[in-house]
Amino acid sequence: MTILFLFLALFALMFIGVPVAVSLGLAGSVTIILFSPDSVRSLAIKLFETSEHYTLLAIPFFLLAGSFMTTGGVARRLIDFANATVGHIRGGLAIGSVLACMLFAALSGSSPATVAAVGSIAIAGMVRSGYPQPFAAGIVTNAGTLGILIPPSVVMVVYAAATETSVGTLFMAGVVPGFLLGLVLMVAIYIIAVKKNLPALPRATFREWLRAARKAVWGLLLMVIILGGIYSGMFTPTEAAAVAAVYSAFIALFVYKDMSLKEAPKVVLESAKLSIMLMFIIANAMLFAHVLTTEQIPQQITAMVLEAGLQPWMFLLVVNIVLLVAGAFMEPSAIILILAPILFPIAVQLGIDPIHLGIIMVVNMEIGLITPPVGLNLFVTSAVTGMPLSAVIRAALPWLMLLLSFLVIVTYIPSVSMGLPRMLGM
Repeated sequence: MTILFLFLALFALMFIGVPVAVSLGLAGSVTIILFSPDSVRSLAIKLFETSEHYTLLAIPFFLLAGSFMTTGGVARRLIDFANATVGHIRGGLAIGSVLACMLFAALSGSSPATVAAVGSIAIAGMVRSGYPQPFAAGIVTNAGTLGILIPPSVVMVVYAAATETSVGTLFMAGVVPGFLLGLVLMVAIYIIAVKKNLPALPRATFREWLRAARKAVWGLLLMVIILGGIYSGMFTPTEAAAVAAVYSAFIALFVYKDMSLKEAPKVVLESAKLSIMLMFIIANAMLFAHVLTTEQIPQQITAMVLEAGLQPWMFLLVVNIVLLVAGAFMEPSAIILILAPILFPIAVQLGIDPIHLGIIMVVNMEIGLITPPVGLNLFVTSAVTGMPLSAVIRAALPWLMLLLSFLVIVTYIPSVSMGLPRMLGM
């Protein structure tokens, strides 16, 4: 009865237009009041506990780093470097856009930020060079999803906080799938480019490539600082996020000098607004997860699954279907915080590695970002290009089959995500 009421209240509130964060908080609060012996004071305590969660401190810092990188011209230099590297291949501008998304993903930790930063420059450049605008928009919308798969990733930080798994191991588990998906997109673009005879840039000389690399090196160096610092034990993922924020501000203000000191407060304010919005969702989702835990709902569902004799492959199939449906309607962090506490204990009982489950959930969230009606990347691309949302959806959907095929590979071949962490003894 409690389970039924909790989820009915959540979906009823969302259906009548109440924001997701408020729906999560209200559904959890009303359930505690009506069905639980717990005091309402436990809700306030849980909210304060969420604000003190050390791992979640990484989120505002990564968002701030992404804001400075986006505003400070790093994206433009990464795109120039990518074009100098692969632009001479047939369809090279499009392939370069995917490479730029991969590089920027390794700096920002956010898919919408990756689409905004790369898309605002790359799509216009492709259109000027003779690419159809829908083709260009579809590529960047899909490649931008790499922002949450290639580390560092805000969504991975949220999963780690919800399940108390290692952020560092999750980051390392995302490296191979992230680069593999980027490679798959590049190969698909090349095949289409050859068939449609899409343009290629003149081959860059070694000197031109070196010049582009030298301009982009400050941005590329941030990847080394973040991942090298974490895996060398120099600092934790949260400390790495703080270092990234300071470093990106320094680069934007004093090295590239694309922004002045007067503009810095505006960038900080914008990232603060985004952080507050995301943390409000997380706080309410944590409240919802607290109700699930106190009512022992995950344990009840785990017992039901084990009694039903569900095999691991069947469980993962159900997980993917549930996540794909949820991803079409909700923000990734909220989905992770609602469903991870339920799915995590079942996965452990069935012998599925929690890190593997985390990567599966992240890939599902990637697909959710390009699935209407609430795919965030679709809205960002529409804003960047001025295309109607319906046109962006039509442009992005042909690439969806690639992502779904990739999801099947990641789900049923665990070594894709777990190979590197195991090799490093994590």
